[in-house]
Amino acid sequence: MSEQKLWGGRFEARTDSLVEQYTASVETDKHFAVQDIAGSKAHAAMLAAQGILTREEAQTLRNGLDQVADEILQGSFEWRDDLEDVHMNVEKRLTDIVGETGQKLHTGRSRNDQVALGFRLLVSERVTAWQGHLCGVIQALVEQARQHVQTILPGYTHLQPAQPVSLAQHLLAYATMFQRDWERLNDAQKRIRVSPLGAAALAGTTYPLDPQAVADELGFETVFANSMDAVADRDFVLEPLFGASCIAMHLSRLCEEIVLWANPGFGFVRLPDAFATGSSIMPQKKNPDVAEIMRGKTGHVYGALMGLLTTLKGLPLTYNRDLQEDKAPFLEADRTVGLSLEIMARMVPELEFLPEPMRRATRAGFLNATEFADYLVGKGLPFRQAHHITGQAVAAAERAQCGLEDLSLAQFREFSPLVDEDIYAVLDYAAAVNRRQTPGGTGAGSVEHQIATLSRWLEMVPKGGNGGSV
Repeated sequence: MSEQKLWGGRFEARTDSLVEQYTASVETDKHFAVQDIAGSKAHAAMLAAQGILTREEAQTLRNGLDQVADEILQGSFEWRDDLEDVHMNVEKRLTDIVGETGQKLHTGRSRNDQVALGFRLLVSERVTAWQGHLCGVIQALVEQARQHVQTILPGYTHLQPAQPVSLAQHLLAYATMFQRDWERLNDAQKRIRVSPLGAAALAGTTYPLDPQAVADELGFETVFANSMDAVADRDFVLEPLFGASCIAMHLSRLCEEIVLWANPGFGFVRLPDAFATGSSIMPQKKNPDVAEIMRGKTGHVYGALMGLLTTLKGLPLTYNRDLQEDKAPFLEADRTVGLSLEIMARMVPELEFLPEPMRRATRAGFLNATEFADYLVGKGLPFRQAHHITGQAVAAAERAQCGLEDLSLAQFREFSPLVDEDIYAVLDYAAAVNRRQTPGGTGAGSVEHQIATLSRWLEMVPKGGNGGSV
C-alpha cells in the first residue's frame, strides 16, 4: 500500500490505484529529473542567502540532491508511480537521505513554478541541441554546394522546367531555410530562458525570495514578470514546437527533392547504400526509404504542436493539470527532429550528384527561352512583344523537336529581324546561369558570395546556440 501523499493532510481516503496510474507523470517527468534537481539546488542556495534556511541546511540539501542526481544518472534510482511525479520522487528520496531537513526544500515554492522551471531548462537544452544539428546540416549543404557551383540543372516552378540554375544555388536555398530555423530557435531562447521560480502556486509568496539569484545560478537572464502567467504559460514549449515544425517541413521538402531526383526519370542523384534500402522481390530496386520516412515523420511533429495548442486553448488561469500533457508531445518532437537532423547531416555529404543527366534535362525544356526574350528587350523591343515572339520561337522548336539554340539564324529572323549571330552566345545555358549575378542570384559570382557568407556565419555562431543573438 502506498504511503500518505506529501500533500495528503486534508485527505482521509487513499487515491484509487487506477487513478494513480492515470494521473501519474513519472514516465515523462524522468526526462527532466536532472534539470529539476539543478533548480532545487539553486532554490536551496537562494533560501540560505535570504536567511530562510541556514547555510548548513542549504548545503545539506545540495549534497543530498547531488546524491539523488547520481542515483538517477547511474540508473539505480527507484521511481515510484504512487509518488505521482519527478518532484515528489526526488523530494521523498532526498528526505530519506538527509532526514527532516529535506522537508524544508519546498519552502517558498510550489510544484507549479517548480515544474515550469525544470521543463524550461530541458526545453532550452534540447533547442540548443537542435541548433547544433542544424549547423551540421547547413555545413554539409555548403560543402556540397562548393563542389557544384558550375553544375547546371533545371530550376522548376509548378514542377515544370523554368530556367537553368546552378546546383549550388539549389542546395544553398535549403541551407538558407535551415539558417532561418536556427535563428528562429535562437530568438525563442530569449523567452524560454526566463525563470518562473518564485511565482509559487500562482500569487507569489510571503517569503523574501530572490528569484534573480536562482536565474543567475541557472544561467537564465531574466525572471517572470507576472506570477500568474509564470505558472500558466506554455509558450516556451509552443515556440520550439513551431520551430520544430518548420524544421520538419524544410527537411521534408529536401527529402521530396531527393526522392524525385533519385528516380531514373530524373536521375540527378545516386543514393548512398548506407541511406537506401532494397526490395524483397525486385533486385534492381534502390529505394529512398530514409528520405521517405523522414518526410512521413513531419506529421508527428505537426501533431505535437497542434495537440498542445488544443490543450491550451480552453484553459483558464492559472495552473490546470491539463498542463501535464505538455511534455509528451515535446519529447516526441525532440526525438524526431534531433534524429532527423543528425541523419540528414550524414546523408547529404554522401549524395552523388550526376551532372550529365542534369545537363540533358536542362536542354530538353527550353530553359533558355527567357534569355531570348531578354535579348530582344536588349535590342529595344518592349518586353510583352519579346515574350510573344519568344513563345512563337519555342513552338517552332518544339515542332522541329529541337532546342531553341538549334534554330538557324534565318529561322530566328522569321520571328524578328533584330536577331543576329550573337543570339547563340546568349542562349548558352552556362552563360544564362552566370549572367544572373544579382545578390542572391544563381550566377557563379553570386553563389560563391552566398557560400562565403554562410561559411562565415557558421564560424561565428556557437554550434549549439547560446540563447542570445549573433
